[in-house]
Amino acid sequence: MKRRIPQKLKSYLTVLLLFLAAFQAGSATAAVSGRIRQASGQEAVPKEAAAMFEAAENWGLSFQNEGMPPVANATADELKQYNAYYADMSGKKVIYLTFDAGYENGNTPAILDALKKHNVPAAFFLVGNYLETSPELVKRMISEGHIVANHTYHHPDMSKISSKDAFEKELSDLEALYTEVTGGTMARYYRPPQGKYSKENLAMAKELGYTTFFWSLAYVDWYQDKQPTREEALKKLLGRIHPGAIVLLHSTSSTNAAILDELLTKWEDMGYSFRSLDELTSDSV
Repeated sequence: MKRRIPQKLKSYLTVLLLFLAAFQAGSATAAVSGRIRQASGQEAVPKEAAAMFEAAENWGLSFQNEGMPPVANATADELKQYNAYYADMSGKKVIYLTFDAGYENGNTPAILDALKKHNVPAAFFLVGNYLETSPELVKRMISEGHIVANHTYHHPDMSKISSKDAFEKELSDLEALYTEVTGGTMARYYRPPQGKYSKENLAMAKELGYTTFFWSLAYVDWYQDKQPTREEALKKLLGRIHPGAIVLLHSTSSTNAAILDELLTKWEDMGYSFRSLDELTSDSV
């Protein structure tokens, strides 16, 4: 006679198999999160799965309540001890708009035009290639009041860097290039490439004087040959917006460039205002 496997154990086994499959394929943690909730029949992510997320060292989000910040693999209080943020938890209807910029493909001018039209401050997290190839756009970002911040020089998986010297070099080399290009000093704001991190990395960044920024809203906008439609983009970015959101968009996205003016208008119509990351850090002091 066959022994039946309890349903609860079946769910956890399913979770484990899904996680291992996604991890092997290099899927994002956020995608794994959705599959886990579907497999387990639970709205919240099980504690066992949360532990797996932490081991994977990928930033991940679970949207559970409309109009509220998502649940992330680390709480705001846990991140605060590392001088890190993923959202403003004050409950105010404010948005912090950020862009990751690995290279320039002609979309940044339209993005800057829309930001200027709406008088919206943004933060651009740059890598070395962007500073090398697009110095005039970087200067425009600065002259129009935006923050230019550190996304590392080479965009590596920083969670695999255990040496403090090597970790610091990825950041300081970009700072040096920024000073060479602009004559100024780069803001000590850091975003881990691909959202890959470790507690050791966060501690290193804090020790070196950096504030680390993750995000509480993003969508798949980085594939050049598979850009989302206007409707798909607006559905995600309007449907999941929440008070205190740190929004991550990619400046390489032609969809983002095309919809940003409309998107900012719609967010404003929903009662949101826009703040600089400088205001978030100063409020937390």
